[in-house]
Amino acid sequence: MLRFYTAGESHGQALLAFLSGLPASLPVDLAFINHELHRRQLGYGRGGRQKIEKDRADIFAGVRHSQTIGAPIALQIENRDWANWEKILPVEGSADAGADKKLVAPRPGHADLAGSQKFNFHDARYVLERASARETAARVAVGALAKLLLRALGTEIASHSVQVGHVKLDRTATWDEIRAVNADLESPLRCVDSAVQEKMKTEVDAVLKAGDTVGGIFEVVAHNVPVGLGSHAQWDEKLDGKLAQAVMSIQAVKGVEIGAGVTAAGSFGSEVQDEISYDKAGKKFRRSSNRAGGLEGGITNGEDVIVRGYLKPISTLRRALGTADMVTKEPIQAAYERSDWCVVPAAGVAAEAMVALVLGDAFLQKFGGDSLAETRRNFDNYARQIAEF
Repeated sequence: MLRFYTAGESHGQALLAFLSGLPASLPVDLAFINHELHRRQLGYGRGGRQKIEKDRADIFAGVRHSQTIGAPIALQIENRDWANWEKILPVEGSADAGADKKLVAPRPGHADLAGSQKFNFHDARYVLERASARETAARVAVGALAKLLLRALGTEIASHSVQVGHVKLDRTATWDEIRAVNADLESPLRCVDSAVQEKMKTEVDAVLKAGDTVGGIFEVVAHNVPVGLGSHAQWDEKLDGKLAQAVMSIQAVKGVEIGAGVTAAGSFGSEVQDEISYDKAGKKFRRSSNRAGGLEGGITNGEDVIVRGYLKPISTLRRALGTADMVTKEPIQAAYERSDWCVVPAAGVAAEAMVALVLGDAFLQKFGGDSLAETRRNFDNYARQIAEF
């Protein structure tokens, strides 16, 4: 089983991530991990924090001579901004005189007030430090390791922006298009259609000028996924449910769609099913379309796995919203913390990581193996079984 967890605060010393369950002898490319971290920082509409941080991962355990050793992997990503916060959030003692940055004006849409009430803090600082989407950098780092496992077994993952604000891509993107736009680090919003992307940029410019923020929809595609991952047998074994929970856990995501789920809800059954045929020449079953998003009954069916995340606009607005002071209970304007105004492409990278971790776990549950050679041997035997079905 692939398991991970993260630790660290937005303005703390570092973000930490721990991953266990990878088979031994998997090649680990640290440059690839850092490339994924760089991708998360890109995108039109990012704020000043991205000019401070140059995210790079340091591996402290579980990898030797550029290969996994079957032990838990520990990663660290330094927070450069810690230099500006060390006297405000010291590990020991109190903040220096005049350096206290308590937050008593909770921001609507954030975990500030609910978290403060839950932990009995009359200061939202500790809550927002951990609730921040800065935490997704740690997920992207361990997700990159899961991607390396999937690549070794022939599966690739990429994402693209389907909608930013009111501007939407109204066609299906091909895998080749999605793969190409992922390779283009200069693409401002990671949209496969350049004309639509220009309209998206205009939408982002408009909200910046208005002191507002904008959300959207990203789509993650897992390509060349084998038949048979996940199970129909129990509710918590259904892979679509696991994927939905993983993507929903990303900050600001308020909805998740598998395949054409949203459209299907307003359609007749005859309009949304993927009819099955058998290709005698290719000796494999095929589907006429992929509205199911690669999953039927909680099991992968051999088509691309398609997951969309619906991202609300970032809750921190330069045009402050109304709130109530947690101490005095009087009306006040919400606190402003330095923030982005559009994070759709970055959220897509975080979602790629979460999809990779869920699929990586499903691969290992299905094929096992304490070494990559054993996992691949089991996988190859299963692939022959499917080919002979």
